[in-house]
Amino acid sequence: MAVENPFDQKIGYKFRNKVSKIIPLNDHVLARDMNFKGRTLSSGIILLNDDGKSTGIRPRWCQVYAVGPKQKDVVPGQWILVEHGRWTRGVEVEVEGEEFTLRRIDGDAMMMVSDEEPADDNISTAVDGEAKQRTDWSQE
Repeated sequence: MAVENPFDQKIGYKFRNKVSKIIPLNDHVLARDMNFKGRTLSSGIILLNDDGKSTGIRPRWCQVYAVGPKQKDVVPGQWILVEHGRWTRGVEVEVEGEEFTLRRIDGDAMMMVSDEEPADDNISTAVDGEAKQRTDWSQE
């Protein structure tokens, strides 16, 4: 019987941590449901997955899963908009039979909060380094 390789080049080890309760320390925020997949704008335009590309440099919404005892800005269940890259890689967990990825959010990087899941309509203003051509104005 072949044993599945537990290591994946992109995500690392594929172990799920089974836990019953997670309590963050101090003012830390743990979040889930951060969207890295393609998305559809309210206008119907479909944007393909931009993770790992320069166009993927944008803030992302995620749902607060748990907060530390000193956290006063957000509560579990709210949605927060987080500056790009201000979250951890994530830990795969299984809580009460549900599997999801938990990420620690940098408290200083929370830009907005919502009680309802917002539409992910923000479009990156990042410059695609491959598409941009430099113009040398001194030659003219």
